Amino acid sequence: MTTCLTEKLKELGYDYEPAGLKVHGFHQAVRTGNLIFTSGQVSALGDVKFQGKVGQEVDLETAYKAAELCAYRCLQAVGAIDDVNKIKRVVKVLGMVNVAEGFHNTSGVINGATDFFNKLFDDNHARSAVGMVIPNDWAVEVEIVVEMED
Repeated sequence: MTTCLTEKLKELGYDYEPAGLKVHGFHQAVRTGNLIFTSGQVSALGDVKFQGKVGQEVDLETAYKAAELCAYRCLQAVGAIDDVNKIKRVVKVLGMVNVAEGFHNTSGVINGATDFFNKLFDDNHARSAVGMVIPNDWAVEVEIVVEMED
């Protein structure tokens, strides 16, 4: 018997609830065929907020945790469209890191999202990890594409 995704999330310490669909004139996620694309999800959930430049105010370990939180928020965004237990696989991850000058380990940060997804799904995903300036000084932002069961 396989464990459903929401049970796996609970084992990892997350009490899953789907996100609302509409935010500031756009949607958290959109669907085309059996693919769901999420909007970028920033490193904040409730009272937990990770802000600042990675490599300056935010260290690598904290940024890794922030990327995991963003990955969880992406699953919440998928839930605004469909049941997350119907996710077949994560197809693509785009991780964006708010980098301080001289910080070059964006992959190490986004490993937080990758490792999180690899605990939940059997198949690996394609991924990009880039450094940039993120609005409102969020430490990390992640968006994903998932394939849903038919």
